[in-house]
Amino acid sequence: MDGLAERRWNLGELSEHISDAEREQMVVSLREHLLAGRLTLDEFSGRVETTYKARTGAELVKARERLPDASTERASRRKPTRITTALFGDVERRGRLRLRRRSFAVSLFADLDLDLREAEIDDSETTVTALVGFGNIDIYVPEGVNVDIAGITVFGRRREWGRDVARANAPTIHVRTLGGFATIDLWRVPHEVRGSYSEILRELKEQQRQLPA
Repeated sequence: MDGLAERRWNLGELSEHISDAEREQMVVSLREHLLAGRLTLDEFSGRVETTYKARTGAELVKARERLPDASTERASRRKPTRITTALFGDVERRGRLRLRRRSFAVSLFADLDLDLREAEIDDSETTVTALVGFGNIDIYVPEGVNVDIAGITVFGRRREWGRDVARANAPTIHVRTLGGFATIDLWRVPHEVRGSYSEILRELKEQQRQLPA
């Protein structure tokens, strides 16, 4: 429980309404836990969603429930993922990856699913460079994490799916793409959407059709 929550608890104010500034303070605190390796991007996203939905101090405290112990943060950290490659085949890369400031994804004559929802990050700004030739790459990120995507695709297409929910104090993933005869798709996945990749894609495409034009 952070200082804000402790003050509210001690003063019996957990039932009182909270301000936007208090929500932003909680997001900053959660970001510190993310960068220390105590939360994955998806766990951070879920707790941030709880934060912005909170209306009282009691609801805000729930965003910090069952946080991992700070004393174990470094012992559990994995070696950083610098490059993910797919050559002449289908590759899925997922799980608790650890991203440094820069990493690369390469797909040549192949299909690559790069799932960053359970990734750990070391910095508030991370760059993933995707190089795709005669292939496809699907990049999955949790909704609520800021994503800045840009690049060049020749004889192909680059698409974004899902809601672009900007958060002032959330980390940013910069996706830089270079593709030739390639398809590059970025999928912003809500915290509550689960299932196989085909199920996730179908759900997000349905949501996309319901968004205002």
